[in-house]
Amino acid sequence: MTRKSANTSLLEHLPPGFAKFLTFFLALVASVLVGLYVQPVQTVEQLVLNVQEDEAGRLYYTQGQARNFISPVPINESPLNPAAQNGSRTPTTDEDFVYRIISVDGVDTLEYLQLTRKEHWGFWSLLPALVAIVLCWVTREPLTALFGGIVSGAFVLTRYDLTGEVLVPELGTVSAAGILVLYLWLLGGLMGVWSKTGAAQAFAEFMTVRFVRGPRTAKLVAWMLGVIFFQGGTVSTVLVGTTVKPIADKERISHEELSYIVDSTASPIASQLAFNAWPGYIQAFIFVGGVSFLATEADRLRFFFTSVPFCFYAIFAVLGTFLLSIDKSPWLGSQMRAAIDRARSTGALNRKGAQVLASEDLEGSDPPTGYSPSVLEFFLPLGLLIATAIGTFIVYGSPRVHWAFGLALVVAGLMALAKGMALRDLIAGFEKGLKGIVMGSVILMLAVTLGSISQQTGAGTYLVEQLGEFLPFFLLPVILQVMTMVIAFSTGTSWGTYAVAFPLAMPLAWSIAGSAELSNPYLFMTLCFAAVMDGSVYGDQCSPISDTTVLSSVCTGCDLMDHVKTQIPQASLAAGLAAVCWTLLALLTA
Repeated sequence: MTRKSANTSLLEHLPPGFAKFLTFFLALVASVLVGLYVQPVQTVEQLVLNVQEDEAGRLYYTQGQARNFISPVPINESPLNPAAQNGSRTPTTDEDFVYRIISVDGVDTLEYLQLTRKEHWGFWSLLPALVAIVLCWVTREPLTALFGGIVSGAFVLTRYDLTGEVLVPELGTVSAAGILVLYLWLLGGLMGVWSKTGAAQAFAEFMTVRFVRGPRTAKLVAWMLGVIFFQGGTVSTVLVGTTVKPIADKERISHEELSYIVDSTASPIASQLAFNAWPGYIQAFIFVGGVSFLATEADRLRFFFTSVPFCFYAIFAVLGTFLLSIDKSPWLGSQMRAAIDRARSTGALNRKGAQVLASEDLEGSDPPTGYSPSVLEFFLPLGLLIATAIGTFIVYGSPRVHWAFGLALVVAGLMALAKGMALRDLIAGFEKGLKGIVMGSVILMLAVTLGSISQQTGAGTYLVEQLGEFLPFFLLPVILQVMTMVIAFSTGTSWGTYAVAFPLAMPLAWSIAGSAELSNPYLFMTLCFAAVMDGSVYGDQCSPISDTTVLSSVCTGCDLMDHVKTQIPQASLAAGLAAVCWTLLALLTA
């Protein structure tokens, strides 16, 4: 027997999952070695604060919300003074507020900064996210992949008690509890009640008779709802996905198509029709000392809306989903095209062997004998949900999503009881909804946990440092785009990426605009701002560890990795076109 045939025979006798196990094992060994032998690099992040004085004479700054500003010290007296750091000595504190004197137009003024100690493990900071993403691609099992990424991150951080030091602290937070209540109890319960009452099916039949004339008009309804529900992120994803799915299923629209439309009209629309929580959150991170058009909150909000027309990725992403909706897309990835052909010709909405995150039991309706479904049972709870989300945003500045879904669930249940449904049948529907979405909720919580672990290993901090010296002014928008794409893809969050990238990007853009003596520095700043906005949205939208990606799959009944793989080609085309536009416009600022 030859050596080649012996090796072939050996491989044939290995268990089918051995290669996947070996990949997982080697990743964990690498993580343990990094935690034991790689010394973390200590860095200090500087954030220039927009400090103001209230009526009582107390200093405060805004960063998402107003915060007290107590006892700043001169920067050279701070243990976190960046000039005194050598990259290996651990500072004695994690955060400090300082001030320094700078000259603005020849006048000396105080500049206040927040110094925060950060650490990273160089390239190895990306290991947890890389492990999760590679395992997602190889195993197509998001639960295993996300857990593998969490274990990898825990080992890098030398936290070997996974339960006590990682899972309990991360899953025992207010954020995790909010996810459990909203997406498992309220969303799952509402979907279960709608399935039991037949309300979702009644809505699908109502829309089919009056508006939908085939796959094209069904997809167009999905696209229009994505535009209408412009609150963005998880709110838009859940609303559009759960509303349109019954119609789309009836018209043989593949779940890959639907999840792409839902995902690409969530955050992209929110950045374009930004009458939501985005401007108030982001404006706090773009303050640059000495820049007049970013001096006050009103100035920064005005700058935000001025920059919206330059968010080219968001524009191309929304345009791309519109063209797909009317079957006029000039280019589609091969896997998306195959999914469309499969659904239209065979009626198979998912590929054979797809692992759907929501139970297929929720896709039909199962009303009790003698119970007559009504489309009003869908419209009224949905209308109250939307009205509550928008109304609380107007009143409080951010939508109270839990209130909205809770009210919709209560009203849907009361309507069913008023029409004669037995309480035991209603509870059975509620339980069915919880069971149907439990896996998606678990995956969502693990994705959020992995994002937190990646931030703790310093993945974003490391990537920001890699910006380096290669900064031709006309390439800066694209460099910022690529950097934020990688950060958001690795951490699964666009808002977290904004907090990391904007404090670097905006001062850097202003400095380069001055050194390059650009004729239109304001336009250059808007391009850099838009690049950070859009790069973060792209990375979040395409990441398999992002909450919106997971929810797009859950609410449309799509396999998570099928959604990721079919979405990336179209999203990457939009990102490439945006990069060309930013570069050409940047050249015009010279």
